[in-house]
Amino acid sequence: MGQEIDTIHFTEQDFCDYREHLADETALLSDWFEQNKLAAHANVGGFELEVWIVDQNYNPIPINDAYLRSLNSDWVSPELSRFNIELNGDPEPLQGRALSRLQNSLQQSWQHCYQVAEDFDAALVMIGTLPSVREEQMVLENMSRMKRYYALNEQVLLQRQGKPLSLDIVGHEHLQTTHYDVMLESATTSFQVHWQVPIAEALRAYNASVIASAATVAVSANSPYLFGKELWDETRVPLFEQSVQVGGIDGAAFGPVRRVGFGSDYARQSMHELFQENCEHYPVLLPITFDSGAEEMNYLRLHNGTIWRWNRPLIGFDQAGDPHLRIEHRVISAGPTVVDCIANAAFYYGLARYLSQLADAPETLLPFVTARDNFYACAKHSLNARVTWLDGRKGTMKQLLQQQLIPAAQQGLLELGLDQGDIDLYMGIIRARVDSGQHGAHWQRQYVHKYQCDMQALTAAYAARQQSGEPVHTWSIHNGK
Repeated sequence: MGQEIDTIHFTEQDFCDYREHLADETALLSDWFEQNKLAAHANVGGFELEVWIVDQNYNPIPINDAYLRSLNSDWVSPELSRFNIELNGDPEPLQGRALSRLQNSLQQSWQHCYQVAEDFDAALVMIGTLPSVREEQMVLENMSRMKRYYALNEQVLLQRQGKPLSLDIVGHEHLQTTHYDVMLESATTSFQVHWQVPIAEALRAYNASVIASAATVAVSANSPYLFGKELWDETRVPLFEQSVQVGGIDGAAFGPVRRVGFGSDYARQSMHELFQENCEHYPVLLPITFDSGAEEMNYLRLHNGTIWRWNRPLIGFDQAGDPHLRIEHRVISAGPTVVDCIANAAFYYGLARYLSQLADAPETLLPFVTARDNFYACAKHSLNARVTWLDGRKGTMKQLLQQQLIPAAQQGLLELGLDQGDIDLYMGIIRARVDSGQHGAHWQRQYVHKYQCDMQALTAAYAARQQSGEPVHTWSIHNGK
């Protein structure tokens, strides 16, 4: 979804041509998997961070076009709404002090982007759902000025046969509303963690990422409010799934197959199964024409970019032009601070690595439906969610993290060859957050309950603490301290 397109409207022949190219590239990718043509590099990490632009009153301000012109950077890009931008980090081999290098890279990018925002009398906020955003701001007038977004909006509504999108989220309160475009999706901002793995380990790594998702969404929850309603700890999850609610091909358009979701199953024999599922079960949304050969995978990659599994496989190319496979872990909320982001990434890398190396593949011990149920329970209740783990034992996610998963993540980071000092630092942040029970969502709830404040005041207090750079478990709810 990163590239711009030339047109918004398409013909039936455009769709036919695209499907033919997609089928050819999917078949070619199958050959690449069988012949081990995907680059078998060591483990590499990276990230994308989506952030909000707000004015001096902490309301979102739709200026990303002017802002990006002023920034003039190829590592920051627009998002769906003009309120949002995305920071892209350089990949790092996951060894030595890679985590510190990722933090330094993100910190420098964040500081530079923040300084440019100040030229517009604006600020940046990294948070899953911005408390101060109002539903009436989620309109096409505030969509980024890129044809690909307008085309996406048109095709989603066509797939829905003109039926409006409905939000129905039951949390501490109940939010119910109807919307006539995809702009609600722009209210979900995340910290997307990338993991490039050796191809021989990819299948196990992907399934491990799926299983780890319940724990990562629980420790990183940072989205308890939307349009003034107190909802899930990670409201991003139901919001994203319902704001682009389009299903499978033809008669399955309103069936159980969803473009945004947890997926339909583990990968069983090869991660190519996911790309085959893309080709067979999801209608093409953006049938543009590329002047390129099948080996560049442009049709397959764009189509994959319009299917948003919470763990998504990606095909990319390295500087030498060799293709590689990586996993995009999409469940982690943006924020609360740079160091929290890197701690969240470290926890994901460590836990997924540990699970992927177990003698007995965890996907053979935990049914997919249980992993899925764990994920949604943790999106709703985070650390207090009751989950079932590999040994069949049931308990709260907080207990599981303290007793098993944080030590497991530490072991996984050691196995990757990461620096012990980095492991102690970032896993210490995760442990302190879990022990105290204070992640971003918890802090926001406590602040609102104490002061009975409106969403602008909450956003202002959150932004001030974010600028301190201190991890969220240390934040006070008291003002002036």
